[in-house]
Amino acid sequence: MTHLSIGVQSSRFVEREVETPAATGHDLLVEVEAVSVNPLDVAVAGGAGDGTVLGFDAAGTVRAVGPDVTLFRPGDRVMYAGQIDRPGSNQRYQLVDERITGPAPRTVSWAEAAALPLTSITAWESLVDHLGLDEHSEGTLLVVGATGGVGYVMLQLVEELMPKVTVVATASDEERATWVRMLGAEHTVNHREPDLAEQILEVAPEGVDWVFSAHSRGMGQTYARVVKPFGHIVGVDAGLEDFQVLKIKGIAWHWESMFARPLHRTPDMVEQHRLLAHVATLVEDDLLEPVIAQELSPINAENLTRAHEIVRGGRSAGKVVLSGWEE
Repeated sequence: MTHLSIGVQSSRFVEREVETPAATGHDLLVEVEAVSVNPLDVAVAGGAGDGTVLGFDAAGTVRAVGPDVTLFRPGDRVMYAGQIDRPGSNQRYQLVDERITGPAPRTVSWAEAAALPLTSITAWESLVDHLGLDEHSEGTLLVVGATGGVGYVMLQLVEELMPKVTVVATASDEERATWVRMLGAEHTVNHREPDLAEQILEVAPEGVDWVFSAHSRGMGQTYARVVKPFGHIVGVDAGLEDFQVLKIKGIAWHWESMFARPLHRTPDMVEQHRLLAHVATLVEDDLLEPVIAQELSPINAENLTRAHEIVRGGRSAGKVVLSGWEE
């Protein structure tokens, strides 16, 4: 049996037929119904070798399971963000480990389900695993990059799961500021206006307890001014050049990489399954909403190229998703 796969060839996407692999161990063989394109996809594409199948976020139907699988069975609807060391989701059939796979919410479309995993895992691990926040946490969280995919999910998670946490969110204009306030942010600041630190301290005079940083370049002095002593920052990018400015206040820096668990096969890999299951429940209970900027159909090389161009432009508010296959 073969299936359609979209890989990189001479820096462009090319469709080809490949052999469909068999599910072994903890693997699920998933028929992919929808995928989303993230900034990570665009970054990885630039250095991908010929034949590489990219793609992380996906939603689809389990068609076969390996002998060690206990969490799913054929016919189940699932969603996942995959791994960086295995072929990606830009193909009709994909193998994915059950322990990093969650049930797809029953109340949303395939496209909406595919918009959830990578951002949900990143937001959840940042808040819970790194910052240690829960329903009892009290304090102020600064979200830098609140209008990105992770930010949209993070604001909703804090609103529903951490009700005593006050959120200060960055936004570049009033339209985006209104949107993030609708998602739960109590205050907004404009990162394009001068002296961001003064804006933050105006709404949080004593400083903030925690920071989620999606855009860290040039932010060292700002964080040193606005974060309380012994505060915590979790970063998802490698932009911060000067960590020394944080030392005098004992500020801790955490790195979030949602691929750390699957890449290193950590003993707690199954935590990603559990958190995705929790996310699915929140969606089904109308407490968390996927945010889609644009949906393209079908999944093919042409639309994948368009999706990468949209994401590369950096102006889309929400996820860019591809769904369906040409028969």
